[in-house]
Amino acid sequence: MKIHFLGTCAGTEPMPGRKHACVVIEANDRLYWIDAGDGCARTGHLMGLDLTKISKIVISHTHMDHIGGLPNLFWYIRKIADVRGILPEGMDLYIPNEEVADAIYTILRNTEGGYYHEFDINQYGVLDGELFNDGTVRALAFHNDHLNWRPEDGLRTKFNQKKMWHSFTYRFECEGKSIVYSGDFKKLTALDGAIGDGCDAIIIETGHHGIEGVYEYLKDKNVGKVFFSHNGREILNNPEESAAKVSEYFGDCAIICEDRMTFDL
Repeated sequence: MKIHFLGTCAGTEPMPGRKHACVVIEANDRLYWIDAGDGCARTGHLMGLDLTKISKIVISHTHMDHIGGLPNLFWYIRKIADVRGILPEGMDLYIPNEEVADAIYTILRNTEGGYYHEFDINQYGVLDGELFNDGTVRALAFHNDHLNWRPEDGLRTKFNQKKMWHSFTYRFECEGKSIVYSGDFKKLTALDGAIGDGCDAIIIETGHHGIEGVYEYLKDKNVGKVFFSHNGREILNNPEESAAKVSEYFGDCAIICEDRMTFDL
């Protein structure tokens, strides 16, 4: 199993050498795409990833730094499939706010050829619990506190208690190992459910959190490797100081990720 970091920047203005959030898990010759920040399709293709082998696309929430590259991702999948004469097996999109996906499809249907394709893109909303289990990867969803919930009809009343969460943390289990993808969140304790009794790796955002705070939270958790991604200005504007701080607190168990990094897990 490999983890590819295609975009490691938080929702800042454009930063040199960095694109917005996107991580890919590669397992059993399939790709599991997590978030889709700007340029993710182009970066992935140029890294040698075959976009026609995407099995699942999982979105943590629909802020632009996490879905800005989704229209291009769909467009490139079709383009590459046409150029190579390959018919993808089909893929599933899991997105907390399906209205956003509907809007993206509206854009695509108004591009050349009406975005006609001969493969399936299945769309699903996200609820707490098991997201999918395809025999290679099992994914579980845990809502977090980055975005407020809204009832199904958008009205906050005591008569409508069904909560439609719009921001999620995910846990991926594959090849006997587990990876937690934090997404964006407010309180570190929002990750408790996904971490559970421990995990082999966590991909954790620092756009809203500092290195020291993350260390204090994780030090008593059974967590293996720590990948800092979705990095904000504090880290990106002070790379040497930040790297030294990560080394001080975590030793060689953590790394500040950069775009186009790949790790074997």
